Amino acid sequence: MFEAVLPNLIIAIDGPVGSGKSTLARRVAALLGYTYIDTGAMYRSVALKALRRQISLDDTTQLTSLARETRIDLRAEDGTQRVFLDGEDVTVAIRTPEVAQAASKIAVVPALRKVLVAEQRRAGERGGVVMEGRDIGSVVFPDAQLKIFLTASPEIRAERRWREHQQKGDAIDIARTLEEVRERDRRDRERSASPLVQAHDAVLVDSTAMEPDEVARLVVLLADERRGRLAP
Repeated sequence: MFEAVLPNLIIAIDGPVGSGKSTLARRVAALLGYTYIDTGAMYRSVALKALRRQISLDDTTQLTSLARETRIDLRAEDGTQRVFLDGEDVTVAIRTPEVAQAASKIAVVPALRKVLVAEQRRAGERGGVVMEGRDIGSVVFPDAQLKIFLTASPEIRAERRWREHQQKGDAIDIARTLEEVRERDRRDRERSASPLVQAHDAVLVDSTAMEPDEVARLVVLLADERRGRLAP
């Protein structure tokens, strides 16, 4: 009997800081056999390089030139994603609070975003990918077959980030983390280049009271429904 070949989707997951986008994207990619692309790692990598070279985060010209000359590779190894910056494994180095704050600042630079958006499009254009960020469904892949806007309350998102820092041994209190989450939300929504918005055709998922596995199963169900509809 003939069996329809289900199409490979581009799944775009957007949402504010701490909403669980990375965890969700990794789980959905694993369940579907898709490639997970962490766009935030690209901005963090450029931010790390800028910090190392002591480039001012206000120098938009130097930052954009830096992005153009930078090679960022995302590789799946032993079931996890490793991030390589100009050949160096920076998977751990880009996850510090300092790099996170720097990445949020350089992400508002329009010319720099243009460079990295082009890289993101090349990485996902063939489908079979789960890509997460803050403007994937609205800017990078506005024609993605499935868009998810993942959110949660600021307090829950702050607690999640605080726990991540605690596990890494970072000394940071939860009150400060909540303040940083709110400031990041403001910066992401008010930036002129690709602000954080929910695409008009995105499915809103509030993970405040949901476990990660529940959210992943919901998105996989949505993906299967879309694949079925798009099958020839």
